[in-house]
Amino acid sequence: MDTENLKIQIKTFFGLEEVLAEEIKKLGGRKVEVKNRAVNCEGDLGFLYKINYSARTAVKILVPIATFKAWNENKFYDKVFDFPWETVMNVDQSFAIDSTVYSETFTHSQFVALKMKDAICDYFVMKERRRPDVDPKNPDIKFHLHIDRELVTISLDSSGDPLFKRGYRKEQGEAPINEVLASGMLQLAGWDGKGNFLDPMCGSGTLLIEAAMLAMDLPAQIFRKKFAFQNWKNYDAELFAKIKEFRINRIKEFTGKIVGYDIDARMLNAARINIEAAEMEDVIEVKKQNFFESEKDMFPLLMVFNPPYDERIAINQPDFYKKIGDTFKQKYPNTLAWMISSDLEGVKNVGLRPSRKIKLFNGKLECRFLQYEMYEGTKKIHKLEK
Repeated sequence: MDTENLKIQIKTFFGLEEVLAEEIKKLGGRKVEVKNRAVNCEGDLGFLYKINYSARTAVKILVPIATFKAWNENKFYDKVFDFPWETVMNVDQSFAIDSTVYSETFTHSQFVALKMKDAICDYFVMKERRRPDVDPKNPDIKFHLHIDRELVTISLDSSGDPLFKRGYRKEQGEAPINEVLASGMLQLAGWDGKGNFLDPMCGSGTLLIEAAMLAMDLPAQIFRKKFAFQNWKNYDAELFAKIKEFRINRIKEFTGKIVGYDIDARMLNAARINIEAAEMEDVIEVKKQNFFESEKDMFPLLMVFNPPYDERIAINQPDFYKKIGDTFKQKYPNTLAWMISSDLEGVKNVGLRPSRKIKLFNGKLECRFLQYEMYEGTKKIHKLEK
């Protein structure tokens, strides 16, 4: 493996590709190329460690090690068997394979992954007279198999657990927002830690914690204990320690306020537990407060929130969204507010025209991320951006 010019593929969620590309450029990625739910780039081993540790909108970071064409299962097996597996793992290391298959030839992703496992094990039996163990739950080495028609790409997964598992979530709400999606939304909304932030329906606190991490420039994985690349043959522990130290030295002080409201005491308790796990009690304030009975008390203010969805939490939608709009207009002058919702009909009851609409997915739910601009003393709303 050429550790100076690694080809790297970084997976993300739909709609966050440009945000991720911007992050990767800032972190020093070369030849940055936006793909569907992914960004491709090049960099050295240190850069690979840096993006795993710092990139907020990355879900998984892959390094392709083999690309070939296969027209049938035997050809596939032979090509996998021909790869020099001892260059990327030892026979004493366990491994696992995730697979994504879009092919008429290979119709069953589990079956192809099984074929790959057999070829790797047979290779080591031939070389070492022993088989490595397969451990789907906690492998030393994780491979990603991607087949697009006849084109096969085998990659090393440098991350291990998906990167939205930041390590601070101890409690979940009924409809928690994914950490990567939360950070992507905040970056789309332009949150840069200047001014104050409010999540008026904060649930278990993910948006609040991600907002604080952005404001202080905390590395996204500051709480993570383990990355898959730490089991690689070329792992450089000293280099990774230096990268972490450099990033931690860049942490900034935040002087604004980050506040969360919720009407559910259970949710607030979950948020407090997560905020404590993220060591953010001094930075984030949560309080029991009905948003519809609140009024603006922080200037300047950015508001970003994920209101309860009808799919998982029963609410009276038309009335609920109308109340959001009324509260915006009557209680929050001169405020920029962003809201994500999968209820594309319900949001029409807000009664304000969104100045931006961005298509995102929250899990499998297709959503819109909507920007509302409230100006005091005028009903003029910016024309909808094309």
